[in-house]
Amino acid sequence: MRHIRHSDNAILARIVKDTLAEFGANHPDTVYYDPTTDALYELFQIKRAAYFVAEWNGEIVGGGGIFPTDRLPADTCELVKMYLLPRARGRGLGRTLIEKCVVFAKQAGYNKVYLETMPELKQALKVYEKFGFEFLKGPMGNSGHTGCSLWMIKEL
Repeated sequence: MRHIRHSDNAILARIVKDTLAEFGANHPDTVYYDPTTDALYELFQIKRAAYFVAEWNGEIVGGGGIFPTDRLPADTCELVKMYLLPRARGRGLGRTLIEKCVVFAKQAGYNKVYLETMPELKQALKVYEKFGFEFLKGPMGNSGHTGCSLWMIKEL
């Protein structure tokens, strides 16, 4: 695990988009069509934000981050762009990414972590629930991703 580099942008964008397409979750108004997905390094160069890259055998296989999404309460961040290539799943990398993100969120002074997802991402939903994320009745903040229909939150 390491922090994102500018040179990671293209491969991470491909991982995000390919994963959403793999599960039929490449809907309008999701990160699939969000132009910031192609420029993750630049997006995460703000205070209280971090994006972590997972490498396995010298290859980038995924990533995930913490972001102070617009209009969230000051004590709440969003877990964003958590995606892994199929060959990297089931090896504990997703768990490690989430743990790293949660530790960063606490260090950055957040008390809650929010996320937006879709029913097609069934395995991810199970992982989030194991981490103590609970479903909400509606969205928080203004991520711009109105194509997501499930929202969860975790107290730190």
